[in-house]
Amino acid sequence: MTQATPAAGKRTLGTHSVCPIGLGCMSLSLAYGGQLPDEQGVEILHRALDLGYDHLDTARLYGMGHNETLLGKTLRGLRDRFFLASKTGIYVEGNKRWIDCSPKATRAACEESLRLLQTDYIDLYYLHRHDDSIPIEEAIEGMAQLVQEGKIGGIGLSEVSAPTLRRAAAVHPITAVQNEYSLWTRNPEIAVLDACRELGTTFVAFSPLGRGVLANSVQSPEQISDTDFRKTMPRFLPENWGHNYGLICQFNGIAAEQGVSPAQLALAWVLSRGEHVVAIPGTGNMKHLEENMARHDWQPDADVLQRLDQLINQQTIHGHRYSEAMRANIDSEDFS
Repeated sequence: MTQATPAAGKRTLGTHSVCPIGLGCMSLSLAYGGQLPDEQGVEILHRALDLGYDHLDTARLYGMGHNETLLGKTLRGLRDRFFLASKTGIYVEGNKRWIDCSPKATRAACEESLRLLQTDYIDLYYLHRHDDSIPIEEAIEGMAQLVQEGKIGGIGLSEVSAPTLRRAAAVHPITAVQNEYSLWTRNPEIAVLDACRELGTTFVAFSPLGRGVLANSVQSPEQISDTDFRKTMPRFLPENWGHNYGLICQFNGIAAEQGVSPAQLALAWVLSRGEHVVAIPGTGNMKHLEENMARHDWQPDADVLQRLDQLINQQTIHGHRYSEAMRANIDSEDFS
């Protein structure tokens, strides 16, 4: 795979050069508090392009096709203005949820995504989770056929470990790995960040704002609605929240010292981890959309980064990032 030479202020993603901060579109269809009205989603998407967002990340899972449909209808005719990523592999029907990354299922899903997105190609297509019912090599061979046919530009993996990435890359170059990464979720530092660097794979950090906590949008778990899946995450439970919020308050203080918002500081920390790293914060809030992009080229001094590292890390945060049930489908390495 030939990589792009990034333009000033941009980073490489496959054969493209993108802004280091992209837009995770999940919040438009599967927000923590519920789906946004379509009119609001349309406004967010158009404003994102105007602000310079050129990497939009969606998935079939987000609203069960609603998100891809929204992007397709809203951005038809503007396809040349952004790098488009989507995902497949997680299926939901009623209360049943399963993973299928077989070549047959992936091909059918890709065809449907192309239809909903109203495009004839997807720049980056991810396997949303690792399917342990088939060898990763078989799953990648199916994706590689889609690349050869021009339906997708590159192959991505999400929530995978370094060994899985290396096995996949032995079959076909992997454009990107998308795992959760922020100050309070440091799992990629075990091996995936280094493996991506070695293989020429871009690391795409999702939830770089720590599920909103590092953007100062959660002061108490009582703010979280019962339909919000953060409600089940151990870090938000009463036995852990008091300690964790104490760290967040100190983090907010450092942001104030630097003259930036907590979200801007959190994003700058993620981007400091390597030139092969990009971040895709998600939001359905116009103010936050603008705030996240406003300082995308700002870099804190080394001593500030060190203070952040020491303040919030895998040893200082209390509680796992996922509930026991959600952890069952995660292939990525775990500090615990």
